[in-house]
Amino acid sequence: MTPRRRRGVWSAIAVAATAIVLGVATTALLAASGAFRTPAPASWRAQSTRCGAPAVKGTVVDVSVGDMGRMMRGPNRPAPSNSRTGWYGMGMMRLVARPAAVPAGRVTLRVVNAGSLTHEVIVLPLPTGRAAGERAVGPDGRVSEAGSLGEASRSCGSGAGGGIVSGAAAWTTVTLRPGRYELLCNLPGHYAAGMHTELDVTR
Repeated sequence: MTPRRRRGVWSAIAVAATAIVLGVATTALLAASGAFRTPAPASWRAQSTRCGAPAVKGTVVDVSVGDMGRMMRGPNRPAPSNSRTGWYGMGMMRLVARPAAVPAGRVTLRVVNAGSLTHEVIVLPLPTGRAAGERAVGPDGRVSEAGSLGEASRSCGSGAGGGIVSGAAAWTTVTLRPGRYELLCNLPGHYAAGMHTELDVTR
């Protein structure tokens, strides 16, 4: 290595080391000043509603719904909104049901919203030859609810309502015949973002 090239390498190393030292010093100064202890903006904080579904007899399916709302925005980006169709068009939401198969009869869905946005769970029969997530989404970001057998969308309550807020639970009891069903969230853009799963009902 020539002396000129050696000097260039040492200069680059010195600049990198200086940047690291300045970064560590700045972080330490901010931590000491308490800058990291200030509360997050109100739009970042989940609503404080907390409740649980009541104990029920018979078959129970526990459903967890959620999103990555807080992780996808920063101080200079707008908060996600349930009114913005397709805001989460890249599958950043989830709906998980356990167990995924239950016997026919009365089934209670207990739903917990682990996300930062409002959600719901609707029960629809799944047509033969179709998989969960294949329903046509309209221009309003929703799918048709024709044939719905019930829904859990009342925060801290049973049946239909205005949606399940962050941190809350909801529940509904439906009677299901043997077959395939789809559980989904039908708020604008949520279905297309991945909020659907199959529930199989056996004899």
